[in-house]
Amino acid sequence: MSPNPPPPPGGPDNRDPGRLGAEQGWPRWTAWVLVAVFVLALFVVPALSSAESAKEITYGDFIGKLQNDEVKSSTYNNTNGHITGELTDGEKFTTTGPVPPSDSDARLMTEKGVSFKTPEQSIWPSLLVYLLPLVILIGFFVWMQRRATSQMGGIMSIGRSRAKMYTTERPGTTFADVAGYQGVKQEIREVVDFLKFPDKFAEIGARIPKGILLVGPPGTGKTLIARAVAGEAGVPFLSVTGSDFMEMFVGVGASRVRDLFQTARKMGRAIIFIDEIDSIGRKRGAGLGGGHDEREQTLNQMLAEMDGFEVTTGIVMMAATNRPDILDPALLRPGRFDRQVVVPLPELDDRRQILEVHCKHKRIAADVDLDVVARGTPGMSGADLSNLVNEAALFAVREGDTEIRMKHFEEARDRVLMGQRRESMVLSDDEKEAIAYHEAGHAVCAALLPNADPVHKVTIIPSGMALGVTQQLPDQERHIYRQDYIEDSLVVRMGGRIAEELVFGVISTGANNDLVGATELARKMVREWGMSERVGPMAWGSQGPVFLGEELMHTRDYSDDTARVIDEEVERILREQEHRCRELLTANRKGLDLVARALLEHETIDGSEVTRLIELARNGSSAQRAPSPEKSPVPADALPPGEQFTARPSES
Repeated sequence: MSPNPPPPPGGPDNRDPGRLGAEQGWPRWTAWVLVAVFVLALFVVPALSSAESAKEITYGDFIGKLQNDEVKSSTYNNTNGHITGELTDGEKFTTTGPVPPSDSDARLMTEKGVSFKTPEQSIWPSLLVYLLPLVILIGFFVWMQRRATSQMGGIMSIGRSRAKMYTTERPGTTFADVAGYQGVKQEIREVVDFLKFPDKFAEIGARIPKGILLVGPPGTGKTLIARAVAGEAGVPFLSVTGSDFMEMFVGVGASRVRDLFQTARKMGRAIIFIDEIDSIGRKRGAGLGGGHDEREQTLNQMLAEMDGFEVTTGIVMMAATNRPDILDPALLRPGRFDRQVVVPLPELDDRRQILEVHCKHKRIAADVDLDVVARGTPGMSGADLSNLVNEAALFAVREGDTEIRMKHFEEARDRVLMGQRRESMVLSDDEKEAIAYHEAGHAVCAALLPNADPVHKVTIIPSGMALGVTQQLPDQERHIYRQDYIEDSLVVRMGGRIAEELVFGVISTGANNDLVGATELARKMVREWGMSERVGPMAWGSQGPVFLGEELMHTRDYSDDTARVIDEEVERILREQEHRCRELLTANRKGLDLVARALLEHETIDGSEVTRLIELARNGSSAQRAPSPEKSPVPADALPPGEQFTARPSES
């Protein structure tokens, strides 16, 4: 195998041949420089060669020296009167006389042997006068012809596919570089094995999947998995993005789809990967405009190529998207995209493996426990974890450390989740006290409620848009959420507002974010999750976007009476959890004061310190954690993944 294989067709080096030659050889302006040097040489070189080291004298001195026989030899130029010669002492001289010389001077020069010479005129100056404009004119027409040819070539090649081809000689990423996702890699590996060993599957009668759609949130590694397939597959791999098919001319996208599949057919067996397929695979006939547009023509051609009248074998389509809900149903049916491989947010073990991959080439201190880091990053994608490790390295460099320590990971996580600390922000003593009690209310509720996630850290240092933050770290991965867990979460959200009301007798704007989140959560409990006995087992999800064409106006599927009942139930849930929160904080007022004083003194305390202060305030009393009745489980999509690791900001 050669160390530098030639670039594949359609790859990044597949450019115009003339242009490529110009870039690899001499620059185009070299010819013009050579012409200019040649022209200057015609005029300058003769002048320099004729200029000798001679003494300049006057014409009268020359005549006097002739009369005194001091001139050994001389030559008179009849054209310009230039006189050169040599004196008897060997010194050379030069002068200029009149043209023509006077009769007496002419007789004297003749008597003294001065030779009169009429030099031959050079033909080059005369030729340049006529040839130079002609050469410039010819060069201009040649330049115009080449420019028109290149433009015509660009127009003629506009319908060609822009896919990049990867061969077995350029493996790059492999499955070993993809941490976690064993189930995803197993499904993808079957396709690779089918293309490598088709006879093994043909003996049983198995049919190769026509297409595999990678579905998952942004940053989960869908494109990375596709690159790993390119490295593992023993067949050519054509990679293209959905936006590469779109141009301002109608029909260009369809032409590029045809060219892409024709290129794949010539290779026999190949894998075609389309990243961000939702840019061209959106539902047809959707939206407010017409249906005969460039995007729909491109989609129609792709549908025909994937499973049209002409059956194609040995070509597998792979695509990636994070919006499968907007794809056209004809694109998702069996025979086109037979499999939808979900690439979810990584679990605890997957996060640990991903962190190990990103920490492989970094100096990690001995006190770093990646298990703790992985447990503290639920809901983070692979891209988020990569950014987390990089932020930790930046914090280490900023502090002058030679290794990345655990505290750097803590600071990096705070930076990613909450934003940059605003230590320069000046708060008054009254504001600091209000923020301290606000965050203490969140922390005390989270520490006492049986179904709430444990408190990880509480701080009143402004970060990002928040003036204070209470972090909760889940002790286990959650996939469904029980009603008692959600109700305790509502109590924790109410903790800051109720704490301000109990201590100061008034409420502030700091609970704005808490109230927005609590209201949205309670509304989902009633409308979507069936957690209201009065509404019953009915669900009304949010309406789809207008651009999908499903609804031109947001309408309701329920009556005004039902809407009134929903509003009353949302209010009831929030009032009940507010009452629970007020009773809990009233019973633990001493613990609330101790946590708030600790925050005012240290600005940041951890969860264990919060628990210790609450137990200290109880002074060994037999008070128990607040009870919560057992309720039915909640669907897996009850809370977004970010709810597992929550930050309770206090906004001004």
